[in-house]
Amino acid sequence: MTPIRVIGAGLAGCEAAWQAARLGVPVILSEMKPKRYSPAHRYAGFSELVCSNSLRSAQLSNAVGLLKEEMRRLGSLVVGAADETKVPAGAALAVDRTQFSDLITKRITSHPLITVCREEVEEIPDDGVTIVATGPLTDGKMAESISTLFGGDQLSFFDAVAPIVDAESVDRSIAYFATRYGKGEPTDYLNCPMNREEYDAFYHALLSAETATLHEFDAEAQKEPNVFEGCMPVEVMAKRGYDTLRYGPMKPIGLPDPKTGREPFAVVQLRRENIAGTMYNLVGFQTHLTYGEQNHVFRMIPGLADASFFRYGVMHRNTYINSPSRLSAQYETIVRPGLFFAGQMTGVEGYVESAASGFVAGVSAALRAKNLDPVDFPASTVIGSLGHYVSSGTIGKFQPMNASFGIIAPLDYKVKGGKRARNDEYANRSLLKIDELNARLFDH
Repeated sequence: MTPIRVIGAGLAGCEAAWQAARLGVPVILSEMKPKRYSPAHRYAGFSELVCSNSLRSAQLSNAVGLLKEEMRRLGSLVVGAADETKVPAGAALAVDRTQFSDLITKRITSHPLITVCREEVEEIPDDGVTIVATGPLTDGKMAESISTLFGGDQLSFFDAVAPIVDAESVDRSIAYFATRYGKGEPTDYLNCPMNREEYDAFYHALLSAETATLHEFDAEAQKEPNVFEGCMPVEVMAKRGYDTLRYGPMKPIGLPDPKTGREPFAVVQLRRENIAGTMYNLVGFQTHLTYGEQNHVFRMIPGLADASFFRYGVMHRNTYINSPSRLSAQYETIVRPGLFFAGQMTGVEGYVESAASGFVAGVSAALRAKNLDPVDFPASTVIGSLGHYVSSGTIGKFQPMNASFGIIAPLDYKVKGGKRARNDEYANRSLLKIDELNARLFDH
C-alpha cells in the first residue's frame, strides 16, 4: 500500500500518523525540527507544548473534559500520553511537558508502520493522500503553497505564552497552597494574594509596561494584532478595565488566605509545571511584554519579589484557514480530495482540539487510502462538533473555536436540573456514540 504523507509532528500530526497506522496504513511523517525551529519552539521532541502545560478541565461536565474522555476511549495517542505524564492540577489535566513530548516521540519513532523523515517540506505534494499539520506558525514556501491552494483566503491572529518560575524562588511565607473551592489536591496551586494597594500598583505598572517588537511578523500585523480571546495577553486584558483581571485570571473567589481567613482583593495563581514540582507557571499570564518589563512587573506580585524565571512569556503569530466551504467535517479539502489539514491551522483552538482534528484527519485519510467510505464523527460528540464547526462555521466572521457545548448538536428534549444536568446528558449521549464509533473503527 502506498504510504500517506503527514507533514508536521506536532500534536495534530502525531495523532494523525498514529491513527492512520492503527488502521494498517503506512505513514511517512515529516518534521523540520531540529534542522529548523519556529519562533515559538525550542525542544527537538514531537508534540512540543509551547504555551501552558495544561490540557484544561478533566471533568465530563466541561466540553474539553468530555473531549478528552472521547479521545481516551477511541485510543488517542496524545490523551494517553498526557494521562501517563500528568502532574497535579486540581480538576484539570496538566502534564510534565518534557516527559510528554519524549513519550510521544518514542512511540511514533518505534511504530513499524511510521517512517520519520527529519526534513522541511516546502510545498504541498501534488499527489497521494496527504495531511498538512504544519501548525499555526507555518511560513515561507509552505505558507505560499497553502495560500495558492485556497486563493489567498487565510487569516491570522496572535497567541501568547505565560512565564514559568522556579518553585524554590517563590516566597512561601506569602504564597499559599490552595485550589479553588478545595477541588483537587491542595498542593496543585500556589496562590499569591494581593490587597487593594498592591493590586493598584501592579495594575498601573502593567498598563504602562513596554511590549516587545514582533520582529518575525509582517509590518501591518505589528500595527494592529488581532488577539484571539482564548489566549489574551494579560496586559491587553488590563486595558479593558480595572476589574477585568479580578474577574478573570486574578479572581480571588474560593481562595481564602489561610493567614487571614478571608479572600484577598486579587490572587495570582501558580500551577505546577512538571511532576517534580520544581517549576510553576503563572496561570492566565500570557504576555507580550519585553523580558525586562516582565522581570520588573511580575516581581511586584507578592511572593515573587525574588522569583527566578525559567522562561519569560513570548508572543507569536498564528495563521489559520478560512475553513468553511474549504474543508469538510473530516478536514479534507473540497478542492482536492485526498488532501487533509489538521491542527490549529484549521480553526480549532487548544491542545486537545488540535489533537482531535488530527485524530479525525488521520482516520479519514487512512480510509481514503484504503478506498473505503468515510466515517462520520457525529456532531452530537465534541470531536465531531469541532469538525462540523470548521466545515460550516457560524454567523459572521469565522473565528477559531475551542471545544464547547455551544457547538455540539442540541438535545431534542428538555433536561431538568439546570446547566450541569444538561451537560451531563450531553456527555452520556456523546459517549454512547463514541463507543459505537470505536467498535466500528477498531474493534475487529
